[in-house]
Amino acid sequence: MTSSAGFFIAFEGGEGAGKSTQVKALAARLAAAGREVVLTREPGGTTIGAAIRALLLDPASHDMAPMTEALLYAAARAQLCEELLAPLLRAGTLVLLDRFVDSSLAYQGAGRALGIEAVRAVNAFATGPLIAERTLLLRIDPALGRSRQRDRAESPDRLEREHEDFFATIAAAYDELARAEPERIRVIDADQPPGQVLSDAVAALADLLPGGSQPG
Repeated sequence: MTSSAGFFIAFEGGEGAGKSTQVKALAARLAAAGREVVLTREPGGTTIGAAIRALLLDPASHDMAPMTEALLYAAARAQLCEELLAPLLRAGTLVLLDRFVDSSLAYQGAGRALGIEAVRAVNAFATGPLIAERTLLLRIDPALGRSRQRDRAESPDRLEREHEDFFATIAAAYDELARAEPERIRVIDADQPPGQVLSDAVAALADLLPGGSQPG
């Protein structure tokens, strides 16, 4: 269930799908339309979450066990829900979130082969009743996403160093999640130009933000 006051929209997708770009673009669009919106990401969004993020993405943590990884993501998520999300939702705030539980289902549940339902149970304990009102899944061919990632000229983090099969498994898991919950998870073609991706995102939220996604 979602909060009776505010609600939040999550962005999901594989590496190179452009989530961070689109979250920021949507926040700017909503702000131009006069809406108050808070943007955050995970793991992160809190001091504790940022520390966990650094550990999770550090290439030096290459020997981290899959279960440890899953529990760390859930721990960062629990802190985000308690410290940031729950108070914002009680205050009636619209929150845009770069990744949420579906990331763990795809990356750790499928990619790390821990089992989607097992990871779902861990995260249900971590998040309590907080569920995104709408999740926008930016679907991209894993090879194209990886190519975009390499073009960033940044050193790859621990997850980005994984093999291609890992990302193909994640992409397939995201598709399965979207098929299981088509009302919550709306799929957007991230191969398109960024402006079109944003337009599709706005259209996918029209029932939640009637008249509130256009400036003016």
